[in-house]
Amino acid sequence: MTEEEKKRRPLVHHIRKQSASKSELPASQRRHAAGLSSRAQRERHGEKTPTNNQDSRQRRRVSFDSNTGRPAPKDHKPIHAGSASAPAGSSLNQPRKTTSQRQRTNSRTSKTTVEPLRRAHPHNPLPNQHPVTNQRNNRRNNNRTAGGQSSNNRNNNNHKTNASQNGTGRFGGALASGNNSARNNTRRRNQTTTAPGTHFVSGPARGIRRKSEPKGSKKAQRIAAAAVSKNRQNERKEQPLPKVLEYRLGMNVQDIAKIIHRDVTEILKKLFLLGVVVNQNQSLDADTIELLAADYNIEAKQKEEVDVSDIDRFFDKTDNDIDQSKLVSRAPIVTIMGHVDHGKTTLLDYLRHTHVTEGEAGGITQHIGAYQARLHDRLITFLDTPGHEAFTEMRARGANVTDITILVVAADDGIMPQTIEAIHHAQAAKTPIIVAINKIDIPGVDPNNVINELMKYDLVPEEYGGSTIEVPISAKTGQNVDKLLEMILLQADMMDLKSDPTAKSRGSVIEARLDKGRGAVATLLIQQGTLKTGDPIVVGNTFGRVRTMNDASHKKLDSALPATPVEITGLNEVPQAGDHFVVMDSEKDAREAGESRAKKAMEEERNNGAVVTLDTLFSTMAKQDMKTVSLIVKADVQGSVEALSASLKKIKVEGVRVDILHAAVGAINESDINLAEASGAIIIGFNVRPVGQAKTDAEQKHVDVRLYNVIYDAINEVEAAMKGQLEPVYKEKTLGTVSVRELFHFSKIGTIAGGLVTDGIITSDSKVRLVRDGVVVYDGQLGSLKHGKDDVKEVKKGFELGLTIANYNDEKVGDVIEAYTMEEVKANA
Repeated sequence: MTEEEKKRRPLVHHIRKQSASKSELPASQRRHAAGLSSRAQRERHGEKTPTNNQDSRQRRRVSFDSNTGRPAPKDHKPIHAGSASAPAGSSLNQPRKTTSQRQRTNSRTSKTTVEPLRRAHPHNPLPNQHPVTNQRNNRRNNNRTAGGQSSNNRNNNNHKTNASQNGTGRFGGALASGNNSARNNTRRRNQTTTAPGTHFVSGPARGIRRKSEPKGSKKAQRIAAAAVSKNRQNERKEQPLPKVLEYRLGMNVQDIAKIIHRDVTEILKKLFLLGVVVNQNQSLDADTIELLAADYNIEAKQKEEVDVSDIDRFFDKTDNDIDQSKLVSRAPIVTIMGHVDHGKTTLLDYLRHTHVTEGEAGGITQHIGAYQARLHDRLITFLDTPGHEAFTEMRARGANVTDITILVVAADDGIMPQTIEAIHHAQAAKTPIIVAINKIDIPGVDPNNVINELMKYDLVPEEYGGSTIEVPISAKTGQNVDKLLEMILLQADMMDLKSDPTAKSRGSVIEARLDKGRGAVATLLIQQGTLKTGDPIVVGNTFGRVRTMNDASHKKLDSALPATPVEITGLNEVPQAGDHFVVMDSEKDAREAGESRAKKAMEEERNNGAVVTLDTLFSTMAKQDMKTVSLIVKADVQGSVEALSASLKKIKVEGVRVDILHAAVGAINESDINLAEASGAIIIGFNVRPVGQAKTDAEQKHVDVRLYNVIYDAINEVEAAMKGQLEPVYKEKTLGTVSVRELFHFSKIGTIAGGLVTDGIITSDSKVRLVRDGVVVYDGQLGSLKHGKDDVKEVKKGFELGLTIANYNDEKVGDVIEAYTMEEVKANA
């Protein structure tokens, strides 16, 4: 025994003497009191150390003295008061102490031993300060005051009854139900299930905070998170104030707070101190905003209000805002003009190696086409404008977007009225003119005659000291066409044509139409910037987002550079040919601009119609005695609608005037029939047909529907009817219709369309018209008619047939073929 242990021995003996037995205190308290903190010290005093296989956290069965309430030795048996085994002078024969008396005794005992232990072991906790020991003592005292024997028996019964519900029965608690299971498990953990005088002593139960977990840790975490958030807000508030507060009328406190990086409550407080009481959503006037800015010692500047609907001003402003360092060369935009049948479209056919003329009714170009040709790895964009008078407005639009004008003049015809008009348009647009004297392959023609005539209109050739380039060509044979292209590129190099591909895209509408499957379709010519799929766009009074974009060869594009003609979809309505388009910052701005422009246009139209002046008063009164021819105009494209309407209005017949009630793009529908019936109007259809119930309604309501595919025929017939000089003409008589259901392709014969006769009768000598989605695709002669394998002369309604169309092999399933014949009718019939 060491000297240190000898010194400690009287102290240990004193502690043991004060106790009723060796095991009055738990083992942990005995070790702390005796100073046996290490494993070696405990083994020297004969105390066994638990092995590694023993789990110290398992519940340990400990017996307690019934009278003293303290742990008894391992071999101790419970001794009850008054029993024979109780010693004569034992404390068991004395009156049992109450809980408070025992606590006071324990307290006095602890006070006797505290000071020496604190001095001997300053690093070990005192017995009544040890957290685990205090927890066990509290649980033991609660069990003693819970009702003794009766409480234990009741707990045993509850344990047996709820065994399966608590997860200890046969089914492992599978029969337990929600709240009952949780309640029984909690009760079982808090109650004892042993015999009297025996208790379970265990570690912390479930839900009890562990020693390593600080008290109130979750609350502390919430407080810390709130502090971090507050610090971040303070960091945001600490951002520097802007030097200038740029505001616009109608801004509220929230808008100002975002600009100056301050909290809304701070701004409201400042305004309140300044004598302005507002809420965060209330609009502020200019004086209030400037007063607030002065309080923050910053300058206030009002933003210039820009009308987003005024895209024309934005269109013009873009030219002045172009960054010269970003300009790159672009392809020239060339417009081909001239009189009808002078060879404009034939020239384009040769350049593109296609045959557009054959697809045009009567060989006349009906609406603008935009194409691109390549020469020496350089692109040239061509615009083909119709040459006759009906398309004056379309030709003017083409001249406004062009860089160079090609004036095609036939060597055999010379200068014609439309040629003079084309010269005036080109000169008004201030574009250089290159004269292509066509048809030099015709024998006996003299190009010098054309040159002499052009000099009357200030078109002096270079050989005579002028600046006009003249090239004799033959569009039919291709003679000197390459030389013409070289002159175009030379002129473009002299003009130094450039554009900024990074700027906001803008340009003009070349053509627009309504497609049944795709909606509004517009042909655009990009004049600045790069147009991309998905761009929000304003086109005239319409708006939308570029959904699809195709080039002249119907190839899909994701983006298009300046001087490129493209066909787009995605607009809410069909725009007007010649309208400007501008790409906006967002779809919201595009919608706002488009709706605003449409509203303004409607108001202007209403006001113009309602204004009566002295100049119009007498003409209006005079019209009361005039006869009126009411017309409804429907066409396949917007340019044709406008051209046909303008031509019909120009017809001048004494005592008769033309009134266009409605003009729109698309097939003739039931609404058109109803409007014509109510107003007594005649429907003029150009390259369109009645769809759905419209044809039947027109027959039942006796509405006159006139269909044309050449604009001259419509103009001449209406004019003749107005003059009352309508001579006998051939009128169309519909024989029957065929619905195409299957196609058969043969190398020698071509395409045979198999279908069913849905109405009338089809004869082998009838003319046929191919209609697709209400639009006439082809008009020609029936080639052959078969029923089964036999050639027949006619097929009636309800029978199947096979037919071919002369010089046409592009039928599709779902097409409608109308058979008709021309009958001679008398005048006024």
